[in-house]
Amino acid sequence: MVELLAPAGNIESLDAAIGEGADAVYLGLKSFNARLRTSNFAWNQFEAAVESLHRQNKKIYVTVNTVCEERETERLYRFLSYLNEVKPDGLIVQDYAVMRMAQEFFPDMELHASTQMNVESSNAVKLLQSSGIKRVVLARELGLNEIQKIKKETGAELEVFVHGALCVSESGLCLFSSFLGGKSANRGMCTQACRRYYTAEVPGGIRQGYYFSPCDLSLIDQIPDLIDSGVDSFKIEGRMKSAEYVGSVVSAYRYVIDHYKEDRKGALATGKRMLASDFARSKTTYWYGFKDLSDGVNNAAEKILNPDQAGGTGIYLGKIAGTKPAPAELVEAIKEAANPDTPPEQFRIQMAYLKGGSYDPDPGDSIRLHKKDDSGRVSHKIRSVENDEENEKRWIDIPSGFTVGDEVYLLQIKAGSKRYPKVLPNDIGRYRKQPKDEILPILDVTPVANKELNYFPEGIYAQVSSIPDIFQVQGLNPVRVIIEYNSETSYDLLNHKTVLPFSKKQIYISLDPFCSAAQEDKLKEELDTLIADGYFNFVVNNIAHINMLKGLSVNMIAGPYLYTFNRWAVSWLENQDIGAFIMPYENSRRNLESTWDADVRSRVLVPVFAYPALFRMRFKLPKDYDFTYFEDKESKVFKTNSTEDGSFVMPEEPFSIADKVTFINQSGFKKVLIDFSKTKVNRSQIKAITTSMIKGQPLPGVSRFNWKDGFYNPQQIEEYKAAAERAKELNQLPGRRGKGRPYNKSASNSYKGKGKKGNRRSR
Repeated sequence: MVELLAPAGNIESLDAAIGEGADAVYLGLKSFNARLRTSNFAWNQFEAAVESLHRQNKKIYVTVNTVCEERETERLYRFLSYLNEVKPDGLIVQDYAVMRMAQEFFPDMELHASTQMNVESSNAVKLLQSSGIKRVVLARELGLNEIQKIKKETGAELEVFVHGALCVSESGLCLFSSFLGGKSANRGMCTQACRRYYTAEVPGGIRQGYYFSPCDLSLIDQIPDLIDSGVDSFKIEGRMKSAEYVGSVVSAYRYVIDHYKEDRKGALATGKRMLASDFARSKTTYWYGFKDLSDGVNNAAEKILNPDQAGGTGIYLGKIAGTKPAPAELVEAIKEAANPDTPPEQFRIQMAYLKGGSYDPDPGDSIRLHKKDDSGRVSHKIRSVENDEENEKRWIDIPSGFTVGDEVYLLQIKAGSKRYPKVLPNDIGRYRKQPKDEILPILDVTPVANKELNYFPEGIYAQVSSIPDIFQVQGLNPVRVIIEYNSETSYDLLNHKTVLPFSKKQIYISLDPFCSAAQEDKLKEELDTLIADGYFNFVVNNIAHINMLKGLSVNMIAGPYLYTFNRWAVSWLENQDIGAFIMPYENSRRNLESTWDADVRSRVLVPVFAYPALFRMRFKLPKDYDFTYFEDKESKVFKTNSTEDGSFVMPEEPFSIADKVTFINQSGFKKVLIDFSKTKVNRSQIKAITTSMIKGQPLPGVSRFNWKDGFYNPQQIEEYKAAAERAKELNQLPGRRGKGRPYNKSASNSYKGKGKKGNRRSR
């Protein structure tokens, strides 16, 4: 029987999911999960939930689906050890480090590959199966035929998303939020750049819209076909949604699963009626219903994007017309009714009245508030309503931080809410397990053997997306040229259309990070042809590529989309016969140096200039998107590139640390990458980059991305604040002179960490 898997962002959603018949739930704890902005579960709540659900023969999965920096690996190890003791039914993982640690220390732990791992082909699934992955959560950008192909060729346990929010970018490949301020989608900190309001330059003037805000997925009509295809688990997205939303969606899919065989048409009609109170974004079936890959690439955008929807969320209730402080007794009542682990910000409320909508919300209704400058969105359940009939104002409670002019939308009405039996016992005091202060054994990346990296010399590497640009980058005198493998370059390379100015030994072929089931067989045939033709250096950006090339006489270089933010992830890739690595674009100098000790830095190629793809979309942009440049509310400019291989959004402001090349070389990283992917190369740009590298002068108008400051880290920010407060208090003590002791950032959770399987040692 197929599993119905529901989100549990909090205790109320857990109760709703189980109360409406979910077979399993997935949830996150306080760290290492891709929904850090939801409330998540405390240790004792989680332990109680595992025991209670197992008693009901239900399953519970934990999200550990973010990438981990080197300094966090010991905390990750302790977290995994704790989970191994509590024993949920599976962990949903993204970072290869989790797989590597599980192989080494927790072999009985069941692992599921997260959709963030970017798995959309049989080859990728096969590699994960050989690494002990029990279930694969497929990328959401797949159609029915592709899912059927993967199931037939692998027999793997497959989980697919059937309802809820979509990312416009291909799964696990979005860099937009991270580029804007270090809040990485791969770290659970996504600020939803796709939902923002943008201004574009179009012929004849200016046009504004929510250009990249996708509709929500709804596959209720496809449930019978997916069951017949052998899908093992249907997943509902929504760990940040209300309990009412979770309950109504679970009940609809439960009904269809249970009744479609006896009356398919009637069951689907009933299920869709049950979803009528889902006031989230407009619905789409996304990649379902296309006859082939080309049909999908050309037409999927029309099904998923609607720039005229205001963020695409809910029923419009109006704009905030006035605010006032919330009554103290209301705040106290909310605190008394709340769970002990409720975040303090949920008690910071105010009262507001709305104008411009056609529905008056009631207590129990769930709303979403949008700031007028598009700087933030928050979901909220209304607790109180005050009717001021004399002034014709109807006051509702809203979160603090919103003001006059901000918009409000209805997500869920109270009428759709129910009271469910509690999953957790009333007294959870006896559940006391927590991560312990265990020490992670040291792990070193494998030292480079003599002549092992002959194919990977020191010097400048240049990457391009077109054949003409190969000639342009000769001005950089690169030791190697990386050619992006796309529709244009593949035709030229396979048919020997151009005599290239570099030998095949000097050329690396970089494979696209999205490798779907519809593309993999053709790609494998082409790779075999290229290898027979004398190409043997390949940059692999998807684990499917590894499976295609493993065991052949080729050199595989892990590209920036095989995320190596720690040495445990490096170690797992080493075990897949990979010897050289390109640093992820999101990485920082500090983390790069922490991951790679001085004696193994010859393995690494460091990007120092790039226009990183912030969104990578599987489809062409709609025909009426007749613009190249657009900007956000802060006047940051971005550009689009719509091709036969999909669409890309890139910054007009490139990432550059070209002026740091001398310092990078002195640190032991003697290989640097100038990446012109998705952009046209010109001589003046090459001259400017060369001058920047030689003279150590920054290029004007560039971004450092995360090189200097690293990922946004709310825990570290709180530590800074606490340290500042302590210093302030010390300075105010009688007789105290001078400033307080500065906070030492490098002292935070640091340790030394070894490479291939079994190549570790205890402290």
